[in-house]
Amino acid sequence: MCGRYQFSWEESRMLARIREAVRKAGAQAPRDEVFPSDGAPVLVLREGKVVPAVMGWGFPGMQGGRNVINARAETAEERPMFRDGVAARRCVVPATGFYEWDADKRRYLFRMPARTELYMAALYGVFGGEARYCILTTQANASVAPVHHRMPLVLRAQEVRPWLEDEQTARRLLHETPPELERRETDGQLRLW
Repeated sequence: MCGRYQFSWEESRMLARIREAVRKAGAQAPRDEVFPSDGAPVLVLREGKVVPAVMGWGFPGMQGGRNVINARAETAEERPMFRDGVAARRCVVPATGFYEWDADKRRYLFRMPARTELYMAALYGVFGGEARYCILTTQANASVAPVHHRMPLVLRAQEVRPWLEDEQTARRLLHETPPELERRETDGQLRLW
């Protein structure tokens, strides 16, 4: 599960460029920590180019329920809510890291080892005229499993374009094990929601 993530444009040239493109387009730049239902940058493929777009985080829930912020990669191809997204509406959520909580409610930040950008596979749709995204999750790898049994489907930098461009590659990536990540406990008492 991924319920919050970090978008720290000050730490990443790539994220700073994305933030600037978002601001030039007249959208609000994200703050450091992104929460469900926030508007945030995602990467999409338009006219053969990978470009940033701002979308809200979470698909509308069934019958007015809570937003659906995550989708299981293992079953996304089968579920009516996500099936078309897997086929034709894939996006990538750029971040510097994501947060998970353990059973004792301690919060951990997971990042790529080189402290570069982290890319999460996602799907998007348009609901009531608003573009919204949903982050794909998978079984936790060895670096995340001690904290939580699920994690975002993290893509390697070289997998971003293939994820966006090619449906068959995307379907294969749904079943790949994400790269190992660094973990650190964050300071202070923090609540889940």
